[in-house]
Amino acid sequence: MFKPQQSVPALESFPEALRVLIFGASGGLGAAFVRTLASHPRVVEVFAAARTYPETPLFPDSCITWLKFDLVDELSIERAVQRATASGPLHMVIVATGMLHSGTQLQPEKSWGALDASALAQAFAINVTGPALIAKYTLGVLDRQGKSVFAALSARVGSIEDNRLGGWHAYRASKAALHMLIRTCAIELRQRNLHALCVALHPGTVDTALSKPFQSSIAEGQLLTPAYSVMAMLGVLDRLQSADSGRAWAWDGKPLPF
Repeated sequence: MFKPQQSVPALESFPEALRVLIFGASGGLGAAFVRTLASHPRVVEVFAAARTYPETPLFPDSCITWLKFDLVDELSIERAVQRATASGPLHMVIVATGMLHSGTQLQPEKSWGALDASALAQAFAINVTGPALIAKYTLGVLDRQGKSVFAALSARVGSIEDNRLGGWHAYRASKAALHMLIRTCAIELRQRNLHALCVALHPGTVDTALSKPFQSSIAEGQLLTPAYSVMAMLGVLDRLQSADSGRAWAWDGKPLPF
């Protein structure tokens, strides 16, 4: 098992001069990925894709290029990838998007009686279809000369085997579907690019807008900061090998059952 990362990982398992594309770059975890990777000595380009971003960038580092995209707009995803790959292949693609709740219109279900067709469709559009379309345009442009990785943020509650409590039907089901997408894409990717990995990452319970309504039930010391979670996940990616592709990995390096 991997020990939790205490500092920024060296990323020495990847080639030098890393080119990174991060989707969802304006969110809590996405922004932490941008900040951490933009300051890393092995990273030369960070493409930060977001639906909206400030006119004055939060991270004015010269290696960052902001791209506009919408997770439910396939053409915007294709255009973002085209811009990010204009000068070469990618070494790391991070999909830091996801939806658990959205105001009063979408809330985690406590029982099957709360199931709603529109809420299910919305959860699957954001948690499955969006990442699937990103995979469609990025898996084929991962670097072939050295290690590269496609990683989509998932959640422990997406594990069917680990489900002991029920509830949260739409979120659980959509994240479980994401795991199947990761496994299926990893099988095809292995046939096309021996050096590339396709994985899901569980960031832990992180202090972001997604977890905010549920933080009162989290045990003391269990809530991670975005910066710590990102450092830990990058440490996991640095240690993963080709045989680890097609699986879900937690921030502490432990594999999640599907």
